[in-house]
Amino acid sequence: MEKSDRRKLEILVLSDIHLGTYGCHAKELYIYLKSVRPKTVILNGDIIDIWQFSKNYWPKYHNKVIKQFMQWMSKGVKMYYITGNHDEMLRKFTGFKMGSLKIVNKVILELDDGKKAWFFHGDVFDVTMQHSKWLAKLGAKGYDTLILINRMANFISEKIFKKGKLSLSKKIKNSVKSAVKFINNFEQVAADIGISNGYDYVVCGHIHQPEMKVISNEEGQIHYLNSGDWIENLTALEYNKGKWELFRFDQHNFSDHTDPDLNEYELSNKELFKHMVDEFQFNKSK
Repeated sequence: MEKSDRRKLEILVLSDIHLGTYGCHAKELYIYLKSVRPKTVILNGDIIDIWQFSKNYWPKYHNKVIKQFMQWMSKGVKMYYITGNHDEMLRKFTGFKMGSLKIVNKVILELDDGKKAWFFHGDVFDVTMQHSKWLAKLGAKGYDTLILINRMANFISEKIFKKGKLSLSKKIKNSVKSAVKFINNFEQVAADIGISNGYDYVVCGHIHQPEMKVISNEEGQIHYLNSGDWIENLTALEYNKGKWELFRFDQHNFSDHTDPDLNEYELSNKELFKHMVDEFQFNKSK
């Protein structure tokens, strides 16, 4: 894709990429990143999954995503890395600057129309994170395993049975009342705090639930936005010409992408399982 063909964006928001995990769709993300030219990038937490990082698993496209971010930095694109729970180790470096990149816990930006947007990851609202971090980490491992099984099931569904994709984790989240209630509570709490502070937008990540909607309470209303993730939904938030839009990778055709790197070797589903088995055996032997 020629540089002139890349869509110009004033603000790009990405969250919950989880680089370093089996479920991360780094190839699709890389294709998307090569299609846009943002002025400001908000990396809204859980970009690199330090919780589940394994030195035995860092595929090519995970590296390409990092290189693309660095390329933007070299060109002066303003970048904010907001720390999340899976990359919380970086919180000790809050305030650190490197070129146009700054590590922060939150960002408040005044947009072109004079409205204020509050960006933060959102794990501060997670009771499990606050009181049972070991349980949250255990859940993250289970989720990653479920995603891997899901990828294999989709491979069989598409290649053998010629049927569409399915999402086991989505079905579980959507069917469990407590999960639905948690999402609703998360959105309402974020909105309530944003309204009380006089913000026009509150922009989160963390719950892997892409969303754009207006939430009200007795004090007023606010636009609640969530950039989703690059595990299941493959979504991002884009701001341009005074308007927010939710980008969904599966709603766009990138078949004409001519980057020669996209024809290079990529790990197969079989090899993903091998990596997971090797890692399990390594951890068991320790």
